[in-house]
Amino acid sequence: MTPEERRAWIAGRLHPIEHYDPSLAHPRKSDFDLNPGLAIDNPHALRPAAVLVGLIEHADGLTVLLTRRADTLRSHTGQIAFPGGRCDPGELPWETALREAQEEVGLDPSLVTLAGLLHGYQTVTGFHVTPVVGFVDPKAVFTPSPEEVADVFETPFDFLMNPDNHQRQSREAPTGGRRHFYAMPWNDRFIWGATAGMLRSLYEALYDEAGHPLPE
Repeated sequence: MTPEERRAWIAGRLHPIEHYDPSLAHPRKSDFDLNPGLAIDNPHALRPAAVLVGLIEHADGLTVLLTRRADTLRSHTGQIAFPGGRCDPGELPWETALREAQEEVGLDPSLVTLAGLLHGYQTVTGFHVTPVVGFVDPKAVFTPSPEEVADVFETPFDFLMNPDNHQRQSREAPTGGRRHFYAMPWNDRFIWGATAGMLRSLYEALYDEAGHPLPE
C-alpha cells in the first residue's frame, strides 16, 4: 500500500467532517464498554471535548502523536493522552483539536490534513470526546507547553493497530469495585484508559475481527 493509498483507506473508514452531528446523537464508544455495570447518570450533561489523533507520515511509516500530561495538573496527572481538551462555546471538534494541539505541543495547524472523525467517546470524568484524525507533515516541530505537557513522543502506528498489543487490564476504582480498561504498554510508556480506548476505536474502524483491513 502506497502512502497515498494508505491515506485514502484511512480517511475512507472515518466519519466525514461534513457529516458531523452536533447533537452528539450518533452511537458512542466509552470507558463503560468494558464495564457494563457502570453508566452515565445523565448523558445529556456530558461536556463536549475533542482530541487530535495525529498520524505523522514518515517515509518509513506512520506514527501516532501522544503526550504525557504534566505532573502539576490537577487531573490525569502524568497520564498518556492525545493533544486535546474541552470545546469552547460554538467551537467545532476539529477546531478544538487543532487549537489544543497548537497550545499544548506547538503543532502548526497548517501542517495537519484532517481525515475524518471517530465515534464520540464518553469518559468516566463526564466528557463526550470527539477524536479528530489528521495526517501530520513529518516536518512538524513539537514544543510542549510546560504547564500542560511533560513530554511529546511518537508511537508506531503498526504497534498500536496490532490487536496482540491491546491488553485488557483492571484496577481498583476509588469508589470501590474494579474498573476494566484497555492498555497498550509501549517501551516505558503506559498507554491506557480513554486514550487506549480511542485507539481501539480507530482499530475497529479500520480492521475486521480477523485483523484484515476493511475496504473504504
